[in-house]
Amino acid sequence: MLRKLLTFIDLRNEVEDYETIHEEIEKGVIFKGTNLWILAFAIVVASVGLNMNSTAVVIGAMLISPLMGPINGLGYSIATYNYTLFRSSLKNFGFSVVASILASTLYFAISPVATAHSEILSRTIPTIYDVMIALFGGLAGIIAISSKMKGNVIPGVAIATALMPPLCTAGYGLGTGQVSFFFGATYLFAINSVFIALASLLISRFLRFPIRSIVDPAQKTRVRQLVLLIIVITVLPSLYFGHQLVKNEEFGQNVEMLTKEATVFEGAYLIRHDVNTGKRQVHLIYGGKTLSDSLKQVIKKKGELFDIDPESIHIEQGFAMDETRITESEILRNRIRAIQDELDQAETREDSLRNAPLFGRQIFDEINPLYPEILSCTYSETMLFTNGSSEIKPVSQVVFHIAPATLNLSAREKIRAWVRARCGRDNTEVIFTEAPQEED
Repeated sequence: MLRKLLTFIDLRNEVEDYETIHEEIEKGVIFKGTNLWILAFAIVVASVGLNMNSTAVVIGAMLISPLMGPINGLGYSIATYNYTLFRSSLKNFGFSVVASILASTLYFAISPVATAHSEILSRTIPTIYDVMIALFGGLAGIIAISSKMKGNVIPGVAIATALMPPLCTAGYGLGTGQVSFFFGATYLFAINSVFIALASLLISRFLRFPIRSIVDPAQKTRVRQLVLLIIVITVLPSLYFGHQLVKNEEFGQNVEMLTKEATVFEGAYLIRHDVNTGKRQVHLIYGGKTLSDSLKQVIKKKGELFDIDPESIHIEQGFAMDETRITESEILRNRIRAIQDELDQAETREDSLRNAPLFGRQIFDEINPLYPEILSCTYSETMLFTNGSSEIKPVSQVVFHIAPATLNLSAREKIRAWVRARCGRDNTEVIFTEAPQEED
């Protein structure tokens, strides 16, 4: 039974020829010709996507970026003690990093839009969770490279273990003079690079890739020690940031419980609350009946029930409206305001329904600059009915009309991964059809 299980999960049965794997990794290391141009385009796409806060464009930059090549080369060359390939990988890796940061710094220095949107902010505070993503994503990537059955893993790994966006975020930090953004994004890139390389090293050792030179045992020991040191140095800060993230989440949940408990208090009601998770402070703004200092102290004492320091709770009176001054006209104005809010929400929902068919146009406008071979596309929302099941699942369907004899299998898989991420549905159906050739 155990032997059958081991045979079922054994990777070695599907491993590609060692020479083929070596040539593929070696080819991905070099930045010249095609790889160099793709790197340049990926830098521009990522910078513009971050600047415009476009998730779709940032995903596109992840897919076309060739940065994983030299990183896999570093891990593979360390595992096989191929120092010639290691030096080549390190040189090309360093070139790509410096080029990406310099180019993105120049872009953000001259860009008229300097706002740090969510796509930038999300790449400035890495944690231990990013370490896990990089390691397991890297494992999936190197296994796919080593296997005869590669499937569509590589595009997914490129999205999960983002490399180009953190580099361009570091460029944003330099270009706008925000050093904390630079260090945070650089650290995230370092995490992704180190643990993708570590994954490549581990799988290369596990699959027993051949060592192509004679290596001194003392030199092997030094390499292991250096690898371990780099891993420890990379992981330790992420553990601290991960702990801070957990504490921030816990504080935010405690504040939510406090605000539910103190929403209405002695004729006053909570209008708004602002939370500073970094400083563990909460600012409560009340309207309605005026709160005396003694009542404010009572509210603060409630914070102790939810592990919140009363001294970190700041209470402000937004506006006072005592019962003796409430008039019928004020009540009427409040009702009119409530009705107007409902009308605005209804209008927003109507606009959303009216704009739904235009989503296909957005997909085409975003993918066409990256793949001009795509001549047109159709988009539709439909339902999936399965034999033997009463469940009905919503499905998005995208049909791309492409020029004849274009877009190889690898490009199509990348496009499928991008569309599914863009639509937010893993079961999005992506179909390619060749447009008929025009007759002379």
